[in-house]
Amino acid sequence: MNDQNEKVTNNHEEADSIPKVTGIGGIFFFSENPKETREWYAENLGLEINEWGSTFEFRNSNKPDEINYLQWSPFKTGNEYFAPSKKEFMINYRVQNIEKLVDKLRAKGVTIVDSIVTYDYGKFVHIMDSDGNKLELWEPIDSVLTKIGSKTTK
Repeated sequence: MNDQNEKVTNNHEEADSIPKVTGIGGIFFFSENPKETREWYAENLGLEINEWGSTFEFRNSNKPDEINYLQWSPFKTGNEYFAPSKKEFMINYRVQNIEKLVDKLRAKGVTIVDSIVTYDYGKFVHIMDSDGNKLELWEPIDSVLTKIGSKTTK
């Protein structure tokens, strides 16, 4: 029985190292007045808001005791954070093994906009998709966000 449990653990660890997207980490969009937009969503749809938008809390399906997060944020129309994309939105994807994923994407000719940047709460990099959308890839460290203990939308 231990051999089988070890095999399952090893398969799970192996799956956790595959460079890929594991979910949505954020939804970002332009707004003429981000503050009013945040307040409207709080008042009318019950979002818990902060200065960036709203942080949604959910559980990791592979590790149900682990809390994960998704950031919803309106940005001032024209904000350069979306550049070089000309689109009015940007999606943040949660990923695992960001370094190997960037290597894999670069080998396939995908445009890597910047270098991987590391913060306490994870690693980030931006890429362009085939439609000219800038995408943000995030390898999160959710436990840091959990320790901060901010209000979240559940």
